[in-house]
Amino acid sequence: MRSRKLPALGLALALAPALAGYELGAASLKVTPPELKVREHQLANGLKVLLHEDRSVPVANVQLWYHVGSKDERKGRSGFAHLFEHLMFKGSANVAPEEHINFISSIGGRFNATTDFDRTQYFQTFPSQYLERVLWMEADRLRSLDVSEANFVSERDVVKEERRMRIDNPPFGRLFEVVLDKTFTTHPYRILPIGSMADLNAATIEDVREFHRTYYVPNNATLVVSGDFNPDETLGWIEKHFGSIPKGKEIPRNVPKEPAQTAERRTVEYDANTPLPVVIFAYHMPEAGHPDLYALQVAGNILSNGQSSRLYRKMVYEQQIALQAAGETIVLEDPGVFFFYAFLQAGKSPEEAEKALVEEAERLRTEPVGQAELEKAKNQIISQQVADRQTVQTKGSDIGYASVILGDVKRVNRELAEYQKVTADDVLRVAKAYFRQENRTVVNMLPTAMKPAEGPSEGEKKP
Repeated sequence: MRSRKLPALGLALALAPALAGYELGAASLKVTPPELKVREHQLANGLKVLLHEDRSVPVANVQLWYHVGSKDERKGRSGFAHLFEHLMFKGSANVAPEEHINFISSIGGRFNATTDFDRTQYFQTFPSQYLERVLWMEADRLRSLDVSEANFVSERDVVKEERRMRIDNPPFGRLFEVVLDKTFTTHPYRILPIGSMADLNAATIEDVREFHRTYYVPNNATLVVSGDFNPDETLGWIEKHFGSIPKGKEIPRNVPKEPAQTAERRTVEYDANTPLPVVIFAYHMPEAGHPDLYALQVAGNILSNGQSSRLYRKMVYEQQIALQAAGETIVLEDPGVFFFYAFLQAGKSPEEAEKALVEEAERLRTEPVGQAELEKAKNQIISQQVADRQTVQTKGSDIGYASVILGDVKRVNRELAEYQKVTADDVLRVAKAYFRQENRTVVNMLPTAMKPAEGPSEGEKKP
């Protein structure tokens, strides 16, 4: 599942109503959230419709998921899915530029959009009496988005500035970009969804229009409606506003597979915006929905999630060689990656950090975890998932994720039980299988001041 985090206090407050009445074991959360009942429908043009009725508050959430992300972009034209995250708010046949977001704001609603490697998601939460109006606006931009030269150029400039602010200029901004580039050799996951500056500069309006015609069609979209509404009435509105939109061509899925890594890869990158040394270990992980991922995410939490994790305790508290030590499992539609890292104290060497990281990875591979440590890691995941069921937006997101990425909407009600079943033997088994040296990419990202001085050229050498 996706990784979403709340501040500790916010998480505790969110969990309070959900956990009321549930059994809290001595060490483990025993939680069974209410089942999300989902009504499924498909229009003749291929649009998938998922409805979850929740009358607890007079609020509705509408999400439109397009099954297109950065992995679907052709070589040399990265960043297009993210570009459309911006272009989709620039107007359509019956909706003026920015009118969509201005309307949602005017009725006290909230809106946003996100792009990742596998999908693009547009969502809004608002008073439920405006549901038909919002469905009409979503249908209008699906039918008639204004992909004009002027909109393309202006939003490309916005995306380029966003890249400068998020990647190119801030401290450690290129860290994740470098790690992906070195971890993947073939798969498009090696490029961040925001794309490269060179590809954005090279893009033409015809490139962008072709991408739009291919992927922004009903047969590549999933509409999720959750909250306060009448399902039969809402289905009638959806048929009315979406039903006549033409079906697109068959969606191409020609994504190259990443070959198995058979030997450790190592790289050293010197970067002017890296003020302190960082050491990163990255391991290939299986795809979303794979049975091993539940135990792998528990293993990842034991190793690297929070100040009580093994890495933080060892490298920050005990050895005092790092300012921060953590990690994350990047779960993706195709096989993803788990990485953990250490931001080093000034004067500490990458070699010291690598030694500590290797020791902890090997410890997880060779020693069964204790019950208390296992339950703590599982509780972190379970409590977060329970917190994610507190709003119509997060319920809609879980439903959309299960359908689009996991390929089965019914899994939205099965994922939590899989984490609760993870045992110490499961953790040991997956750690042995995936935290292997030959499955590892090591990146040392260092300040430019640490770069060794180049020796004199042949003409400069003294006799």
